[in-house]
Amino acid sequence: MHHHMTDKATARRDFLKRAGLGCGSLALTSLLHQEGVLAETNANGIPANTNPLAVRQSHHAPKAKSIIWLFQTGSPSQVDTFDYKPELQKRDGTILAGADPKTGFFTTSGKCLKSPFKFSQHGESGAWTSEIFPHISKHVDDIAFVYSCYSQSNNHTPAMLEFNSGMIRQGFPSMGSWLTYGLGSENENLPAYVVMHGTKPRGADPIWSSGFLPSVYQATALDPRGEKPIDNLQPPSELSGTIQRSLLDTLNSANRKHASERPFDRDLNARLESFELAYRMQTSAPEAFDLSQETPETQESYGLNRAESKDYGRQCLIARRLVERGVRFIQIFAACPNTPGGAVSDVPWDAHNDINGNHRACASTVDQPTGALLADLKQRGLLDDTIVIYGGEFGRTSDSQDVGGRDHNPHAFTTWFAGGGFKGGTQYGASDEFGYKSVEQRVNVHDIHATILNQMGINHTQLTYRFNGRDFRLTDVAGDVLQDILS
Repeated sequence: MHHHMTDKATARRDFLKRAGLGCGSLALTSLLHQEGVLAETNANGIPANTNPLAVRQSHHAPKAKSIIWLFQTGSPSQVDTFDYKPELQKRDGTILAGADPKTGFFTTSGKCLKSPFKFSQHGESGAWTSEIFPHISKHVDDIAFVYSCYSQSNNHTPAMLEFNSGMIRQGFPSMGSWLTYGLGSENENLPAYVVMHGTKPRGADPIWSSGFLPSVYQATALDPRGEKPIDNLQPPSELSGTIQRSLLDTLNSANRKHASERPFDRDLNARLESFELAYRMQTSAPEAFDLSQETPETQESYGLNRAESKDYGRQCLIARRLVERGVRFIQIFAACPNTPGGAVSDVPWDAHNDINGNHRACASTVDQPTGALLADLKQRGLLDDTIVIYGGEFGRTSDSQDVGGRDHNPHAFTTWFAGGGFKGGTQYGASDEFGYKSVEQRVNVHDIHATILNQMGINHTQLTYRFNGRDFRLTDVAGDVLQDILS
């Protein structure tokens, strides 16, 4: 009897032990699926979705499919571009009440500096714009202006990092990387995330870094001014025909065997995909960048026939071609000849000593191509699901630096949005009567990121990535969707 009881107890213990382990392994399997480590398999037992760039479902129906971000490096002055302040004009040279000479990077005078430019109202919405933007002015009824932006840093690189990654420190993923991680790529033959620049902006590559996300989500950065916008794209002559494909297949086979023994190393699949993408890009990328396919009228509309605007115009026209080919996120960092010698600065809009000369030069570079891009996207039916973003990393002071310049000002600046479900002809928020500080419906970078993600079908609080034991997100622990500027 006693012996029989012992057998039963052992059997029960054994059953519970096995069952417990079974439940544990079920939970582990489910977690691994969620983390994308254990992929679904197809009929051949091969993981069906090892491609880290496979298209993924959005949280809700998206209003937009792609983004073109026209980043005005160096930061234009809000009171000389889109935020008209008649009081500043009247009070030129008088003391600016509440001015802090240490707001910017240097020391300012504390005295009001009026804008050297004439402002006028445009469109049915009556938005005020500066005379330096005759082309953008034609599109104000398609634009949502946000006049009440503010940022954390008065220094170019941290401010650009914040605008791109939500953080003023290096090492965090940029918005383009977060979007590629969250949504995958619509295009198998071109990168999902492209950065274009002439002179690299101050801060350079870390601004568009993929941070702690797998490296497959990083930007492809290029300078489209030369013959070969993407480095190392042409295969060497000795790899012609089937030789390169056969080499890649051999490499893939060895790499996949290596990867199958290391299921937790996400970067291995990313590396395999990057080799394959590079191979596919050898034929697709040259075609996408070939502007000879565009009519002379189109090229001229983007300002490709003018020395000042040809480089920026080329980037804007390539951006439209990339959007047509399913590229999700394109960022253009403005570069313009803003010194008498025609040199190009890494912070071109940085008008510390001459707003008049600097802003006229920069506007003559970006205004025509920007207007052409908006018109072209609209005419092709692409503006409805493409978001165009325009602005710099901070604003500029309402008081003078030197005689006719302005210092950095993180307390107020204007960013505008067009297309992709943004409500054209709207004006949101306000700076004070001198344009010095953002006072009404203040908007920070987290709000901007939350709003853009929302239009792309993503709930910003749910797009997370576990790193160092914490779930990180682009908007950190903040961010409100700006519903008032959405249609």
